[in-house]
Amino acid sequence: MNILAELRSRFEPVLTEWTDNPSSVIDMLKASQDPKFGDYQANFAMPLAARIPDLKPRDLAAQIVEKVDLSDFCEPLEIAGPGFINIKLKQDWLQEQTMQLVQDERLGVVAVEAPQKVVVDFSAPNVAKPMHVGHLRSTVIGDANYRVLKFLGHDVVGDNHIGDWGTQFGMIIFGYKHFLNEAAFQEEPVFELARLYRLVNQLSDYHASKNSLPQKEQEIEQLTEKLQTLEGSADQTDKKVQKQLKKLKAELETKQKALSSLQESLSQLEANEDLKSKATAFPDIARLAREETAKLHAGDAENNDLWKQFLPQCLDLIQGVYDRLDIHFDMTLGESFYQPMLADVVADLKQKGLATESQGAICVFMKGKEAPFIVQKQDGAFTYATTDLATIKYRAEELNADRILYVVDSRQSEHFELLFSTVKDWGYTDLELQHVSFGSVLGEDGRPIKTRAGDSVGLDSLLNEAIQRAYNIVSEIDDDKHDGPELSKEERKQIAEVVGLGGIKYADLKHNRESDYRFDWDKMLAKQGDTATYMQYAYARVNGIFRKGGIDREELRTHQQSLNLIEPTEIALAMKINRYSEILESVAAEARPNYLTNYLYELADLFSTFYDVCPVLKADDETVRTSRLLLSDLTARVVQNGLSLLGIRTCERM
Repeated sequence: MNILAELRSRFEPVLTEWTDNPSSVIDMLKASQDPKFGDYQANFAMPLAARIPDLKPRDLAAQIVEKVDLSDFCEPLEIAGPGFINIKLKQDWLQEQTMQLVQDERLGVVAVEAPQKVVVDFSAPNVAKPMHVGHLRSTVIGDANYRVLKFLGHDVVGDNHIGDWGTQFGMIIFGYKHFLNEAAFQEEPVFELARLYRLVNQLSDYHASKNSLPQKEQEIEQLTEKLQTLEGSADQTDKKVQKQLKKLKAELETKQKALSSLQESLSQLEANEDLKSKATAFPDIARLAREETAKLHAGDAENNDLWKQFLPQCLDLIQGVYDRLDIHFDMTLGESFYQPMLADVVADLKQKGLATESQGAICVFMKGKEAPFIVQKQDGAFTYATTDLATIKYRAEELNADRILYVVDSRQSEHFELLFSTVKDWGYTDLELQHVSFGSVLGEDGRPIKTRAGDSVGLDSLLNEAIQRAYNIVSEIDDDKHDGPELSKEERKQIAEVVGLGGIKYADLKHNRESDYRFDWDKMLAKQGDTATYMQYAYARVNGIFRKGGIDREELRTHQQSLNLIEPTEIALAMKINRYSEILESVAAEARPNYLTNYLYELADLFSTFYDVCPVLKADDETVRTSRLLLSDLTARVVQNGLSLLGIRTCERM
């Protein structure tokens, strides 16, 4: 049962006496942050009273309390302070409610009455290169949302909208034709393709940077002259002049540093004879690579054959990473799938008067937006925007989607604003579109994680290191056990994989997804604190209790005895267990897995306190012992289920 939803359903009709839109304030009824204010607290009397002359919030709260009936499961309501309504559940009701969870496989989480068809678009790497740490967030955040929505009963489709048709393939094809290392390609084809992509990109950047040098030097020269003129002719004691001088000096310094950095990178490339000769041989490499892309899109036989050769190898490599992370998709429809639909999309936008020509390109212009949404370039090529529009049309009309989640980093926010606005104007007004944005994974220096060579850290190597570090931790813990080590080398390896991969996922998911976070191995795998390891250990600890007592957990659940909640820690733990359903619904509504990680951490913390205060196997009374065993079992089941919805496994022992 979702207790919060039940409470809100009782208050909402009562509030119609003071507002035409009770849903606008009902969210102000929340779980209490402090038990001394009850289990739940409502403060909607304050904003409602502000709309009514001469009505004090406390008086309004009293009127609301008089009209709402919660007597079947709550103690008499209390009014506190200026008008807070404090709600405390009846202990016998809570006890009975918790007992119902003992034999409930879904732990009180009822499937939604009106399931939606939800498409979760996540991970979506450009497949022509190995996955790197930058792909981690979209992959694990998307997977967690997919799992939660599915568990709640929605009809969910996980779609890996891979980049298998864009400009990167033109760069790779050009590199393959001119710079291929045949032996390296035969040994590890995708890594050689990735090298070719980086090489062509590096040479393109070199020429673009070199061509920009004269303009940058001219800008510095103009700024220097402007500064010298101001210094020579103005009264430098004048505060306004001082401010101008300071601004000019700062701007000049910034541009000089940028020029110096640019010159240094150019010099580094030119010092490499191999790179220098390649750059000299292909001064127009960026255009030539674009032409290879255009030939691919136009159906050129050679380029299409190469694309068909490269793609399966690329897909096999990324699938290996997904298998390790236990990530699954219902479909993998890349950009190439939608290519045949793009011309019709542009034609339909033009026919409906949404897209018009501007400087040779076809664009959608929107009020309040400076930049247009370009759906076809001057040269006739289609854009990512066109592909996204075709994708939405397919999902709406072929998949009958009600809601689409795009798990894509926050740098694409403007793109999605334009996309969603265009889609609504296009006629898909009932389709719910949500950009599930997220920040970056940073290294200890506060910058995006890179290798020493300056490349993005490969995701495979990151997973390997996590498992190795976890193995060292598991071995150390096992070696330090009071009665000596319990685990074989193979068991240590299995546990290390669960702990290492779980640690990486949890470290990502526990943060507000919109924030950047710093990757820290020590914090990520710590046995104490807000980590997956702490939760996994809590689960293993419960299993240890049952092993030590020689008790079968499943058999215990068939016991006829009821729970007997007496100690405050028992009541607090039962209350937290009963909140599981409402937490999952919050995750689903806002696509924020950190709500679930925070809940699981608090649950595990409460269990730790309960375990320290309340003897379980050594309880004086058999009735109390059984009750505490049931509560321990429930805690373990919620922890295991919650972690599984985050894509994290558990171990019976650690």
